[in-house]
Amino acid sequence: MCEVICIANQKGGVGKTTTAVNLAASLAVEEKKVLLVDVDPQANATTSLGFHRNSIEFNIYHVLIGTKKISQIIQKTSIPTLYLAPSNIGLVGIEKEFYSQKRNGRELILKKKIEDVMDVYDYVIIDSPPALGPLTINALSAAHSVIIPIQCEFFALEGLAQLLNTIKLLRKEINPTLEIKGLLPTMYSAQNNLSRQVYADLLQHFNGQLIKEDDSKDAIAIPRNIKLAESPSFGKPVILYDVRSQGNIAYQSLARAILEKRA
Repeated sequence: MCEVICIANQKGGVGKTTTAVNLAASLAVEEKKVLLVDVDPQANATTSLGFHRNSIEFNIYHVLIGTKKISQIIQKTSIPTLYLAPSNIGLVGIEKEFYSQKRNGRELILKKKIEDVMDVYDYVIIDSPPALGPLTINALSAAHSVIIPIQCEFFALEGLAQLLNTIKLLRKEINPTLEIKGLLPTMYSAQNNLSRQVYADLLQHFNGQLIKEDDSKDAIAIPRNIKLAESPSFGKPVILYDVRSQGNIAYQSLARAILEKRA
């Protein structure tokens, strides 16, 4: 059965797209068939996989407005079992499309579109925008679970309460089965005092909601890593750019933890 995982945080610059792309790639190399759905108008997940967003004729915008099926826009990637539903800057206009008409169930549009292909994939990973607008609400409404990347820096927990409250409301009104798969510390540096303190705070206050592999006492944390930062400019997930990098090792651990939970 297909599992739909949304990567969400309304705060920008926390490693959300990095997580979506590299988790999807890490699951794909574990011989799982994975669809990465880019619903961020910045289309960074799309370009991170080597696609020029303006060279793709149809994208997730056309799916959401109903002129294309999601199966008609899916692109193959350099990993045989990883596929992409691309985005484009034109997606910024979707809010007007959603609210210019009195659409019932507009929060469930993405869910209905993804349901058309769920029997094809083992995992669908959704990269959502850095805002709690209609696109993120659609992404969370379509998902079985959500991973929340949290940057190990000052103001790391800013906005987390708002996001958790949004998830609580969505459970109550739209998606009662939505679960928090885990909080994911990102941009962690063991040499940085503040980074270590934020990580310690997360362990103290959210230990049960952090993602761990093999019942480890230590939660998975994505390190601040130059290879992770470089790989999008080469249009590759880090596993294809530098398989031995600490960033790739961390995302492979994350993928294994998710596979273990499902086993």
